[in-house]
Amino acid sequence: MSDEAPGTSTAANANKRELVERLGTELRALRKERRLTLEGLSKRAGVSMGLLSQIERGNGNPSFNTLADLAHALEVPIGRLLHNSDLQSPVVRAGERRTLDLHEPDSQAVHQLLTPSLRGPLEALWVEVPPGHDTSKTPYVHEGVEFGLVLQGTHEVTVDGQVHVLEAGDSITFQSSLPHSYRNIGNERVIAVWVVTPPTF
Repeated sequence: MSDEAPGTSTAANANKRELVERLGTELRALRKERRLTLEGLSKRAGVSMGLLSQIERGNGNPSFNTLADLAHALEVPIGRLLHNSDLQSPVVRAGERRTLDLHEPDSQAVHQLLTPSLRGPLEALWVEVPPGHDTSKTPYVHEGVEFGLVLQGTHEVTVDGQVHVLEAGDSITFQSSLPHSYRNIGNERVIAVWVVTPPTF
C-alpha cells in the first residue's frame, strides 16, 4: 500500500508538465533572440531537430546532457533554460538591455530588447542605425503588426513598395506580412523605438 497522499501523484505530474512547458518556452525565446532556426540550433548543439521541436512544444523529456548541449550552444547557463518567468522583473534598465544578434557581420546597426523577454505577445526594440544603413535588398516579410517611432534622424520606411520618410517624432504602423525595408537617408544616426507583435526574433 502506498503512503502517498491522494492527489500527490497528479500534482507532481502537473508540476512536471509545467516545468517542461516552461523549458520549451524559454528555449524557443532564446533561440529566437539569437535568430537561429530549429535546424541551426540542432546543428550547433548536436541535438536532433525532432527532439528539439518536441522540447519547444513542451512535450519532451530531455536528459541533463541534452540540456547542457543546448545551454552551451545558446551560450547560457543551464539554469537559464529552467528560468521561472514569474520571477522576472518587468523593468528593463537602460544599461541592462539585451542586444539582439541580427547576423549582419558588417552592420553597425544596434537592436536592443526593451521588453524583459520575447515570451509575451509583443517585442519592443531600441533601434540605432548609422547613415546609409539600407535593408532594401532583403525586405522583411513575417506575420504580425509593427509600430515604429523615430526619436532622432530621418528614416525611410518602404512598405509594399510605398515609401514613407519619417522625421523625429513621426510614427508608422503597418502589417508585417507586407514586404518592408528601412533606410537611413540622413546624415545622422537614426534612433527609433520599434514594437512588433507577435515577437519575430
